[in-house]
Amino acid sequence: MSGGQWMVVLIVAIVACASFLKASVIHGTKVAETEAANAPDKEKLLAELRALKERVAVPERIATDNSTTLGQEIEALRDRS
Repeated sequence: MSGGQWMVVLIVAIVACASFLKASVIHGTKVAETEAANAPDKEKLLAELRALKERVAVPERIATDNSTTLGQEIEALRDRS
């Protein structure tokens, strides 16, 4: 290859590298902005998940509890009314 051809290859390589770096920086900035925008949504979802776990714990306890203990608790609730 002559000197002119190497110059063209070098220019193409520089442009390709610059385009790659620009795209990666822009993509990184967009990811950071998206994560920052979703932070309140994330907290809301975590709070909702905690509440659902608490609600599921009661049926789990009832399903795995001894039937005599469950009957006693039901009777105790009836007696309170």
